[in-house]
Amino acid sequence: MGNITVNSVFKEIKEFFLMALGCAMYSFAWECIISPAGIIGGGASGLALIIEKATGLDMGIGFFIINAVLITLAVITIGARFGIKTIFCILMISVFLQAFQGIIPVDSPFFLFGLDPTQDTLLATILGAVIAGAGVSLSFSQGGSTGGTDIVWMLINHFKTVSYGKVLMMVDFCIIGGSYFVYGDIRPLIYGFVMVTVFGYAVDMIMAGNKQSSQIFVFSKNYNEIASRITKDLHRGVTIFDGIGAYTGQSSKMLVIICRKFETETILKLVKECDPNAFLSVGAVMGVYGEGFENLPATKQAAIKRKQEKQQDNE
Repeated sequence: MGNITVNSVFKEIKEFFLMALGCAMYSFAWECIISPAGIIGGGASGLALIIEKATGLDMGIGFFIINAVLITLAVITIGARFGIKTIFCILMISVFLQAFQGIIPVDSPFFLFGLDPTQDTLLATILGAVIAGAGVSLSFSQGGSTGGTDIVWMLINHFKTVSYGKVLMMVDFCIIGGSYFVYGDIRPLIYGFVMVTVFGYAVDMIMAGNKQSSQIFVFSKNYNEIASRITKDLHRGVTIFDGIGAYTGQSSKMLVIICRKFETETILKLVKECDPNAFLSVGAVMGVYGEGFENLPATKQAAIKRKQEKQQDNE
């Protein structure tokens, strides 16, 4: 075990506080905006809302039961691979869904600056999706997880490797499509698909934030000077590749730099200072992992570990 310090304890407290705040935002969006507007969404929350409409079982209790069943199945099938943060987020969302029920008067003229979820359905769909997405992003940024689809993905990948995006689309499509038999109206389905789209876009935008990265290719005769300036002045790594121009047949050097999006303009100016005739190519990249960037997500680490274990078993 590592040494416990004041900073490490403070860091843990801050992470759990931010996860709780994210869970509160997510629960507020569902209980006070999405549900009153008669919108259906995906995941465990969407299924819990359908159960509430069909049986009267409170959404918070339904959410907890769904995740409890999924966790039990996962423990039996693939073993206990759930961190304390996942359990914490599931419990917090269940508690907040119950807490927000009936406490905040949705019909108040001051509620959400006068927005009536029962009348302004489209605005409620967008606002609810954005707030829920912001809450989930806040929890994700601290290592938390809302369970539901994440657990379903782990179960499916135990038997067959499938991307998380495909599992998310499949689960959301089944839940939103199945809601027709409860609501008996196609409008909640349409708004549901709009909500899922906005929710996913909000999560992507917020999670990316200033973590968006750029990949820069530089072709220049002054490659040594450029590489030295970038490593010393900006403290960014540079990789040098040998290349040959297909048209001229002449050998050349290519620099590859991965940097944060906000650093791109600075690097371009630096390159032009070293060589005004340098040829550059800039592209946006996603999922940059390693020193100086992000750690590989736990879900991807688990998938890689399972593949390695299967390969070892086959050998």
